[in-house]
Amino acid sequence: MGPVAATPLVGTRRGPRRALWGLCVTQITSWGILYYAFPVLNSEIAAETGWSTRVTTGAFSAALIVSALAGIVVGRVIDGRGPRALMTAGSVLGSVSLVVIASAGNPVVFFGGWVLAGTAMAATFYAPAFAALTRWWAPDHVRALTAVTLAGGLASTVFAPLTAALADHLSWRGTYLVLALVFAGITVPAHAIALKAPWPAATPMPGAPPADASGIARSRRFRMLAVALTLSSFTAYAVIVALVPLLVGRGYSLTDAAWILGLGGAGQTFGRLLYVGLARRTGPTARLTALTVLSGLATASFAVFPGPFLLLVVLSVAAGMIRGNLTLVQATAVADRWGTEHYGRLSGLLGVLPSCASAIAPFGGAALATGLGGYPHLFALLAGVAACGALAAVMSK
Repeated sequence: MGPVAATPLVGTRRGPRRALWGLCVTQITSWGILYYAFPVLNSEIAAETGWSTRVTTGAFSAALIVSALAGIVVGRVIDGRGPRALMTAGSVLGSVSLVVIASAGNPVVFFGGWVLAGTAMAATFYAPAFAALTRWWAPDHVRALTAVTLAGGLASTVFAPLTAALADHLSWRGTYLVLALVFAGITVPAHAIALKAPWPAATPMPGAPPADASGIARSRRFRMLAVALTLSSFTAYAVIVALVPLLVGRGYSLTDAAWILGLGGAGQTFGRLLYVGLARRTGPTARLTALTVLSGLATASFAVFPGPFLLLVVLSVAAGMIRGNLTLVQATAVADRWGTEHYGRLSGLLGVLPSCASAIAPFGGAALATGLGGYPHLFALLAGVAACGALAAVMSK
């Protein structure tokens, strides 16, 4: 069924509100089970199967890359038909993928399960939710996107402890089977029921000529935007993974390092609360440039300052606030510049390289730290990467 006129939604938000609440629930569940359960179970998977953690982590990274590539098709489908059928199908596929992973008797099947999971991620994670809410809630979509990212930020809080509790009583295979049932029981009906609002017609940017998606994707502005987001994503995810080794190498206990990292996550949630005001006061290019510069400064500060503990907590919270805002900068990048007419397709294209960068950042960061002679040097290099991202952001105007 194609798009319908937006008129029936004027004056009422009942359908879009139901979609927003439903997507908040499914983002917590999808991220919590398809993403955050794996770090909790990875060591047990390797120990029980005898596969190396490079194999298991490689399968998980492959899922993230598949998700990035599949996002191009997902965005195009949502633009034309809306999110309901696709996201519901993604929920079914996600449940099947977890069963395949749980029953894998060799690495080939394990990888296959994660490839299916990556496809399900593309259909259930932020990108399709952002596409749906941007169309339904425009021009007030920033508030809806902020709400759903705040909900998504609770995924690890809810499901990491739940996964650990299940793993205390079940094998990793049994844990994944239970999580498959939870995933199906929550996300399949939520997507099928909550996403029933009429799919409104897209709206181009006021005063702009009709947009051609292929032309936009080939433009210098779009390419520079993709470069800026890719470099900032690599920096952000490499910092998350490398922060604990950096701090432990400087003499902090693992507990202290974990607290510093965890408080950065709290800063990420708080930062998202500030994004509506930031978006109201700044343009899209200035916003991206400023946040990328601040990301580089925060990263450089970790390289320069070994302490004291309180200063590192402040830096971690600040870095988290910046990361939280950068998530929303990427979510609103297309609509802010080209309207919602081709939001799903363009966002899918725009997200490929940043998503791949976030997938390889853990491996890339560790390899670079070894080659550079330590994590302080890595953080200095990552600050330079962020600076290059800021330059690309300026060129995306």
